[in-house]
Amino acid sequence: MQDLVITLIQSNLHWENSVANLAMFEEKIWKISQPTDVIVLPEMFTTGFSMNAPALAEMMNLRTFKWMEQMANQTKALLLGSFIAKENNAYFNRLLWMEPGGSFKTYDKRHLFRMAEEHAVYSSGTTKLIANWKGWNICPLVCYDLRFPVWSRNTWDANRQGAYDVLIYVANWPASRVTVWDTLLRARAIENLSYVVGVNRVGNDGNVIAHNGHSAVIGPKGETIYSADETEGLKTVTLEAQLLQAHRTKFPAYLDSDNFRIE
Repeated sequence: MQDLVITLIQSNLHWENSVANLAMFEEKIWKISQPTDVIVLPEMFTTGFSMNAPALAEMMNLRTFKWMEQMANQTKALLLGSFIAKENNAYFNRLLWMEPGGSFKTYDKRHLFRMAEEHAVYSSGTTKLIANWKGWNICPLVCYDLRFPVWSRNTWDANRQGAYDVLIYVANWPASRVTVWDTLLRARAIENLSYVVGVNRVGNDGNVIAHNGHSAVIGPKGETIYSADETEGLKTVTLEAQLLQAHRTKFPAYLDSDNFRIE
């Protein structure tokens, strides 16, 4: 493993306007001033956290898909973000993993936020995505998934290798519960001996719900490597492979973990 360079884009969003959001994020991406391996966008970055899926959903391989493919090709970086997808007459809050060259993977949000009726509009995902990029195993999850440690849990093989090295959450997490966001990002890092990256939005959405960012990068000891304020901005951070490996060697708490699986 070499070090991994990751860029977080914390932004306000144009409510239910994918054309405006794609144009905005394209401008922000071109402001990244150094080479980066991964670019992370917020949850539902093309629309905001909307339940208006019938009007906003896209089939795969259309506007958002093609835009992410173009951005990944031009930046030579892995691009991550979720959007409203339609498949087989069902709607999904779908994270798209887009690599340069057009290879892609998807993760459908498993835990749907019932307090906003997300579970009544969208279908829940059933499979976690863990994939390799630049020698790092990465597990991307979506917003409310952060509250569920079993789904976020790292696992270990006979060679003491974790299933993932960095856990990434894309989110539209409201300001009213930002203390939970801050706390659980650190908890997920500590319990999984992993880097954790959280990318949240700022600004009010179309339901007048305020979001105040606090995007962050947390180290495997629970230390805060980067924490954003409540304004728009982008930040590029280097995740150190040696730091992760040294901590796992010195403090192998995973050897005492309980074995179980999700049925």
